[in-house]
Amino acid sequence: MKSFNLAQALLIVGRLLLGGLFVFAGVRHMFLIPVLTQAIAARGVPFPRLVLLAGSSFQFVGGVLLIVGLWMPAAAFGLIVFTIAASVMLLNFWDMDGPARQNIINVWLSNMAIVGGLLVTAAQAL
Repeated sequence: MKSFNLAQALLIVGRLLLGGLFVFAGVRHMFLIPVLTQAIAARGVPFPRLVLLAGSSFQFVGGVLLIVGLWMPAAAFGLIVFTIAASVMLLNFWDMDGPARQNIINVWLSNMAIVGGLLVTAAQAL
């Protein structure tokens, strides 16, 4: 029997948390289609419902791939592109003032930290 490997356990928990974030978000978006479609349309994105459904499906699939450890570099890089694109499209803090601006900056920074975790995941899997 193989002995306990702390590093391997940490990688599994990390993949579960990081991938789980995208799985949860993808599923959650399916319950918020009208609201999110309206928010995406307000930013001038064409075909907002299609963009939402495609993006949410991509999040779900990419998150599952990270959790189960399949095609991790491709999944991580795809989720990096998705996260940056979604942040640029929807988190327009540069057009805001006051507390709303600070809240969106905080979300933006969290997304960039997630991108960092995805880069580490991709590098570890190469």
